[in-house]
Amino acid sequence: MGLDDDAREYHRQDPPGKIEIATTKPTNTQRDLSLAYSPGVAAPCLDIDADANRAYEYTAKGNLVGVISNGSAVLGLGNIGAQASKPVMEGKGVLFKRFADIDVFDIELDLESPDDMIESISAMEPTFGGINLEDIKAPECFEIERRLREEMSIPVFHDDQHGTAIISGAALVNAAELVDKELSELKVVFSGAGASAIATARFYESLGATHENIVMCDSTGIITANRADDVNEFKREYAQDVPDGDLADAMEDADVFVGLSVGGIVSQEMVQSMADNPVVFAMANPDPEITYEDAKAARDDTVIMATGRSDYPNQVNNVLGFPFIFRGALDVRATEINEEMKLAAARALAELARQDVPDAVVKAYGDQPLQFGPDYVIPKPLDPRVLFEVAPAVAEAAVESGSARTELDTQEYVERLEARLGKSREMMRVVLNKAKSDPKVVALAEGTDEKMIRAAYQLEEQGIARPVLIGREERIQRTAQRLGLEFEPSIADPRNGDWEHYADRLYELRQRKGLTRSEAGELIRRDSNYFASVMVEEGDADAMLTGLTHHYPSALRPPLQVIGTAEDADYAAGVYLLTFRNRVIFAADTTVNLDPTSEVLAEITKHTAELARSFNVEPTAALLSYSNFGSVDNEGTRKPREAVRMLHDDPAVDFPVDGEMQADTAVVEDILEGTYDFSELDDPANVLVFPNLEAGNIGYKLLQRLGGAEAIGPMLVGMAKPVHVLQRGDEVKDIVNLAGVAVVDAQNE
Repeated sequence: MGLDDDAREYHRQDPPGKIEIATTKPTNTQRDLSLAYSPGVAAPCLDIDADANRAYEYTAKGNLVGVISNGSAVLGLGNIGAQASKPVMEGKGVLFKRFADIDVFDIELDLESPDDMIESISAMEPTFGGINLEDIKAPECFEIERRLREEMSIPVFHDDQHGTAIISGAALVNAAELVDKELSELKVVFSGAGASAIATARFYESLGATHENIVMCDSTGIITANRADDVNEFKREYAQDVPDGDLADAMEDADVFVGLSVGGIVSQEMVQSMADNPVVFAMANPDPEITYEDAKAARDDTVIMATGRSDYPNQVNNVLGFPFIFRGALDVRATEINEEMKLAAARALAELARQDVPDAVVKAYGDQPLQFGPDYVIPKPLDPRVLFEVAPAVAEAAVESGSARTELDTQEYVERLEARLGKSREMMRVVLNKAKSDPKVVALAEGTDEKMIRAAYQLEEQGIARPVLIGREERIQRTAQRLGLEFEPSIADPRNGDWEHYADRLYELRQRKGLTRSEAGELIRRDSNYFASVMVEEGDADAMLTGLTHHYPSALRPPLQVIGTAEDADYAAGVYLLTFRNRVIFAADTTVNLDPTSEVLAEITKHTAELARSFNVEPTAALLSYSNFGSVDNEGTRKPREAVRMLHDDPAVDFPVDGEMQADTAVVEDILEGTYDFSELDDPANVLVFPNLEAGNIGYKLLQRLGGAEAIGPMLVGMAKPVHVLQRGDEVKDIVNLAGVAVVDAQNE
């Protein structure tokens, strides 16, 4: 099947469409229903009657946007009417929810008159926290948006006008820097004079472009002073005192071309006539005014090219704007989306494009290098950091410009946004904030690896840790320079410098384990895991990370031999933090102990409980089995049962723990309170201790893959000093997260 047939099947699959309504409160009992509706609902209704702002507390208004269209200018399909526009409006709702967790009602109005549209939409103000106008034709869209902004006290935003303006504006800011030109000096030529082009030209002026330097062309040619009486009032705004001519004439010596018209109307000769190092934004969809390949091949100097397509660099995609702009506006209960808020969004996007790109984003786009430069002047739509950069910038601008109804603590706000994207981000924020309060020295054993270098940059930039990269200094510096990371990394090069005392210490520790002095020297010079282990053991670093390029057992061996386990521990264990929508689970042991004894299980439980508290989680522990409290009696079920007895007899254990029990008994409240009301657990367990490595490894992977859990780890517990072993192929964010855990471990030491 072709794309059209695939799309039809996608939309018609049961249930038809792309959205549904879900309840956010319990509705399982009669009492639940009496609170949700009659008679309990009367109380919040009366409160709102007394104070209309209470609607933001008691209803979904503060997170609800109306996506409204009359279908008069749909996605290049033209005036197909309100009913036919509904799939597009539903799709817009999907994007709001996917990227910014904003709920949407899509509303298609079978109205043509601007007055009728304005009257109908303004009457909906009690329902929504904001209005996104969509696919309304020009010039009526200008009047509709202007009057609605005047009449309504909630944000009204016509994305077709302002979305492209903001995203391409961010690209323009970065492009101008790359070609070393001032915005005020750029000659900008527009192909197209519709709603998007007019709004984009206005926005470029807000960014710093000069009105007289903007030349706009419609299908007739350049909009000149001679044509001022023949065009509408909006085009007339850009009627310049220049000679009449066509698009080719306008593009001569232009610094920037902005295409918001139709495909294929720009030739290579027209690009060749532009000024040095031109900027070409050919944004007609699906076919740009000139193809990416033709524009790049037209000249020998730098051509910064952007299109509206996802298969070329620098996609100008409105999804980089509207979800996050509304998110920031809604969260401070803004009365409008003003120019200051739009500028803040564009500048935040421009700044984000200059930062190191997460591995997950690179993978999502085919592992192509993404680094600030001519082929990367705006972030990718799937970059999750856009939410944390754009929404706070918009919210702050709303507060500063006076359109916000509430104040804002930016740090707290970012943490709330992270929680919207998943429990794992919320949990890691707790740890990273602790780490930032007192950063420690973390040795990164595989310091020449590109991911380690990028992680070191982020750790230092964010103040999470003081990283030391172990490896060849020249190679590390060269990689950092190639990546465009502007920092001076702290490097320990085992092959350069006086590290004989490290060799002496390693020999002292391992001389009765078959290691000679010369072998110790060789290990220090050539094995960064031994070097980092001694560095931590000697106190020159507070913690270490390794494992990115090694198998787990081989990466763990050196720190176990050199650093060893803690005084109160005979065994180390690997723990994964698994986060679900409304709960977290610490799963142990998932990586180290093959067949632990009762003593080892008890020890693992205590250390995992300590780890849970470092995440501000009070532990409730269950030792798992296929037996419930003696229902099966054999050697396997006795081990966790005996471990529980040891823990109950240990006066240092100050958290609820019980077992042996089956996994569903441990995590389902009804089973605990009903069938096994004698259990020591009053709440479902958040620390799950598996009976052996096989069960632990299988269990956490099933929870991750089939249960939809996000996994953080593995985190190593029971070591004398903080050591964490990464999984081969972990991403930069995983390294940063584990380094944060290591810093908190060191703080607790």
